[in-house]
Amino acid sequence: MAGIVSVGLHHKWLRVTPGGRHDPGTEHAAALTDAVTTAVRHGQWRTAASAVKALASFGTAAAPALDVVRPLADADDVDLRTAAAAALWDIERDAAAAVPRLERLLDSHECRAAADALGRIGPSAEMALPRLRTMLDAGYEWTQVHAAAALWDIAGEEEAEAVVQTLLTAWERNDYTASHVLTCLNRMGPAAARALPRIRAELALPRRGRSRGLADDEEVQRRGRAILASRTGARLPYAAR
Repeated sequence: MAGIVSVGLHHKWLRVTPGGRHDPGTEHAAALTDAVTTAVRHGQWRTAASAVKALASFGTAAAPALDVVRPLADADDVDLRTAAAAALWDIERDAAAAVPRLERLLDSHECRAAADALGRIGPSAEMALPRLRTMLDAGYEWTQVHAAAALWDIAGEEEAEAVVQTLLTAWERNDYTASHVLTCLNRMGPAAARALPRIRAELALPRRGRSRGLADDEEVQRRGRAILASRTGARLPYAAR
């Protein structure tokens, strides 16, 4: 029975949100709210977390769902708790409610999602900065990248040196992080100037993406070229493959 509930809910929210973030219809948010309630009733925590994330994508149009979402920000299930805590910001812009919960989640297996949410909140999430700084020394490159990006989005220039160093080191150790690294470097603008030689070296490789697939490789090239063009005004030719 539980499995049937999960599958049924999954198809329900796929049907009612064909436009994703671009379709803010309140009836769709209402249907998702029903999906969350049903999933929680049946103990389908992963399903409930996915529905909460979908709700959050509607932003303030999902405000009528807050009475359902708020209690879930203190749920026992970590995935659901993370989704709901992030949704408190995405739906209500309530940093006071979201930030302390998300900061505690930085010590969970959902630390990267929590860091991303804190980054979206920006300067109002400054209480999380000490914990995010310690995550720069994590033993896993993906954790370092997400923490570094959040540090930049929250604190900006004062964290630039540590952020760039962390991103470049993580990229060097784990080539799969390249797209995420370049996304953050692009947001940093002139503060990421120290990364330009590394980006040029990447684009000069005759065969980029030693461990990446073709699609990700092309995305890395596109983002790298965009960064260099925005800094130098030059249009760069594609390197031979």
